Amino acid sequence: MICKIRPVPLLLRPYFFYLSIPSLNHFSIYWSQVLVEGKASARAAILNRPSVLNALTTTMALRLKKLYESWEDNSDIGFVVMKGSGRAFCAGGDVVNLYRLLNEGRVEDCKDFFRNLYMFIYILGTYLKPHVAILDGITMGGGAGVSVPGTFRIATDRTIFATPETLIGFHPDAGASFYLSHLTGHLGEYLALTGEKLNGVDMLAVGLATHFSMSARLGWIDERLAKLVTDDPSVIDSSLAQYGDVVYPDKKSIVHRLEMIDNCFGRETVEEIIDALESEAARSNQEWCISALKKLKEASPLSLKVSLRSIREGRYQTLDECLIREYRMSLHGILKHVSNDFCEGVHAKLVENNLAPKWDPPSLDRASEDMVDYYFSPLDEFEPELKLPTQLREAFI
Repeated sequence: MICKIRPVPLLLRPYFFYLSIPSLNHFSIYWSQVLVEGKASARAAILNRPSVLNALTTTMALRLKKLYESWEDNSDIGFVVMKGSGRAFCAGGDVVNLYRLLNEGRVEDCKDFFRNLYMFIYILGTYLKPHVAILDGITMGGGAGVSVPGTFRIATDRTIFATPETLIGFHPDAGASFYLSHLTGHLGEYLALTGEKLNGVDMLAVGLATHFSMSARLGWIDERLAKLVTDDPSVIDSSLAQYGDVVYPDKKSIVHRLEMIDNCFGRETVEEIIDALESEAARSNQEWCISALKKLKEASPLSLKVSLRSIREGRYQTLDECLIREYRMSLHGILKHVSNDFCEGVHAKLVENNLAPKWDPPSLDRASEDMVDYYFSPLDEFEPELKLPTQLREAFI
């Protein structure tokens, strides 16, 4: 796989645009978590919580939504850029904060987070202007959700992509059941269930990224984008392709095992996937196979079954249908009516720092079809479903 993209120097000094907000008590937080940089005919949203790898909050989702809507209506703005501060693009939703809110009984605040984040992702997926996401560093979970639905994604030598939600008792959300299910073969099932990491070259090779640049040369791309006066995606595409690097997947790349992944992860059930992996591991003793088995055995059994069904359903759904279903699944997951795996997983893996979670149910054979069905069931009559502006914004990806 060859990608031509050359680099570029950064000369524009950022200047900032601020929107009025209802409460001045949240003045600093509201503005500081998402900064705005002005360019000739573009605006850049900068995710700015570097100490927590730019993990997303409700405040960030609300600000992004408001900014993107205002930019879309502004005829002077041709395209939009998103990037992160520090060593991450975005590590996903701030699940530790969600865990703390749940422990404080603030369930409505958690619902607000999912509602506003998914709403922004739908806006991004239906955006009328070209969008460039610079994925320089960790890009996981919701971080992929706020970038992959856009027009262009630039991966770098520092990019690390993953959807590791099953390892904390959750499911790949934020649109993951849409974009993962549309990858080649059964690669989406593999990434969703194992949480396997991809580097920037592999992201490009499988279509999660559209361009590649060495991180040290991103300044050249930033400078080029700063000078562009256009709303034409083909002009932006040509500029990105002009300033980058030629890259080849190495011998350990995921592209060399896609056939084996399809053979194992195309099976009907999680149990059959594990059996196929065990047979492949016994036959070939390949490292990727042994690693996948280890991760599947560490993940929440219920999350594995829920996530497999989610990817399979997403393959036949539109972006809005996926987000509406994921919203149901997320609320069912945090309300603990069937399982406490989300709080248990976050507590063990992130709060207590890598303990072994005590999953409930503890094994695949105890994770019944009824339990799985519950995650996909409509919310009760007093709980509104996610409302997306589908009549005003039709999904076109």
